[in-house]
Order: sequence, then structure tokens, then C-alpha cells
Amino acid sequence: MKREIVVEGKTYTVELAKCDINSPFSVKVNDKPPFQVTLEKEPDCKKPFTIKIGEKPYVIELTKIDRQAPFPVKINNIPLKVEFKPTATKMVAAPVSPTSILIQRPSRKTLEEGVVAAPMAGKIISIKVNEGDSVKAGDVLCILEAMKMENEITTPKSGIVEEVAAQEGKAVNEGDVLVVIK
Repeated sequence: MKREIVVEGKTYTVELAKCDINSPFSVKVNDKPPFQVTLEKEPDCKKPFTIKIGEKPYVIELTKIDRQAPFPVKINNIPLKVEFKPTATKMVAAPVSPTSILIQRPSRKTLEEGVVAAPMAGKIISIKVNEGDSVKAGDVLCILEAMKMENEITTPKSGIVEEVAAQEGKAVNEGDVLVVIK
């Protein structure tokens, strides 16, 4: 999947192949030849993790990932400001794991107005709203556990919760409808 990422004001087109822990995967930046990256353990936004490009390790520190606003990243103790350029399709505004954010595939469900869909496969561990609740843009709707990380799924718009399709303890696939906001 291709994504446009802005790092310190400079835009990069990044194409990422499927990520597997301890298995090299291919990354292509702009029109440069692809290179191999290895993720040594599952990322955790609460503590630094390491990736290897070839044999060179890079320590990554994240506090969160935000698809709607710039967020801080430290790579080998160098602070950077990173943001994701909006895609042509509307995605849920939720922090997600570093390895999955670049490989999301929007479904038809995410294109419907007011539908908040799962940005990745995982398990719903907590639902924070009920049908009929009033929500504001950015409010947390539910918590999705994926790759041993808890991801807050937020609403991209204000409105009334029309439907809560997700269920606590149930697995969801990428693109599954979680909540509908009207």
C-alpha cells in the first residue's frame, strides 16, 4: 500500500509490503529502489522499539500516531515531526500500530458518511459509547487491540451514535463497521 508521509515538512511517498515480526519486508520511498526492513519485536508506543534497515538498527520512539495531525517521532534520539497526508478515501482518525498504518486498505464501508470502520484487524476490548449518545469529533468510541497494542478508535465527526455494531471481546476485520454516527 502507498501512503504519503510528511517528515519535517518534506513529503515522501512510501510503499510498504506486508510486515511480519522478524521477517524482512520491502519498503520503497519515492522512486528509489526498495530496501529490506526487519521489525525485531512488536511495536509498543509506550516504549522504544527497533527496526533494522539492512544490518543498521534504528531505535524508534513514539508516544502516539495520529492520522489527522502531526505527531512527534524520535529516531535514534533525533526528534522529528511526522504527519500522514490525507488519502482520497476517508479513514477513521485513530492512533494505530506503526507497522499497520501504512498498509491499510479502505473498504466500501469506510466511504459511507458517518461510518467508523476498523482500521485493522483486532479485538474490541472496550466500547465507550451507546446508541443515542452525543459525540464530538475526536471522542473515543472504542478500544481495539491489535498487535498487543491498545488503539483508541475515535469519531471523525460530531453527531449522535446511531448504531454500535462492535461488541466487546469480539474480533473484527479491517473495514468492519464499528459505529455509525449521524
